[in-house]
Amino acid sequence: MIILFTDFGLEGPYIGQVQAVLAREAPGAPVINLFADAPVHNPKASAYLLAAYCTEFPLDTVFLCVIDPGVGSAERRPMVVHADGRWFVGPDNGLFNVIGARATHSMAWAIDWRPERLSATFHGRDIFAPVAASIATGQPLLGPEVHSWVRGGWPADLWEVVYIDHFGNAMTGVRANTLEPDAVLQTGGLRIKRASTFSEVLKGEFFWYENANGLAEIAVNQGRAADWAEIRVGRPVTLA
Repeated sequence: MIILFTDFGLEGPYIGQVQAVLAREAPGAPVINLFADAPVHNPKASAYLLAAYCTEFPLDTVFLCVIDPGVGSAERRPMVVHADGRWFVGPDNGLFNVIGARATHSMAWAIDWRPERLSATFHGRDIFAPVAASIATGQPLLGPEVHSWVRGGWPADLWEVVYIDHFGNAMTGVRANTLEPDAVLQTGGLRIKRASTFSEVLKGEFFWYENANGLAEIAVNQGRAADWAEIRVGRPVTLA
């Protein structure tokens, strides 16, 4: 299957155009739109989110990933990564850094293939989608192997909010299994204790919990954590 992980949003033509290319180049391959609202223009926050969610998918899944504020620039190259049996296609801007750092085995290749018609600003449609389709159909368009592509200096976990979901819950880039059971998180002046699930706290009360994909997530029982002014993507989170 092919998984879409982008910051395109659901409005407008962008997701549809990418899906159209995939339908043309890999007919019959299931295409799942996992995230269309990944942190906009933020490959670093998106990298921790992608790493948390990709492991739920079977081996040989192809992830088409586009958080690409540097699209078209000479400094950033299109690339393919194969990490622990899964494929990732997208820009070499750090988006696959966490996956590479955590992987037992990984390889990466530059994408030097180009279509006859190439937009300067829509490589998701014109480069990444055809390459993802080529991998899904067993004929990968791989360029030269890239060595030492994982950037150094990134933390094992990102201590900030990386995503706000539909319910107003705030996912952090911290794996919950790295925290003590009684850990108290803090953001701004807010101290947040742990609970296992929503029903363990009173209505309207803040808490944090291990979400379904293993991240520490800040929530309010029957409310929206994101309505508190301090909580937004990029907001630092610390241990109290």
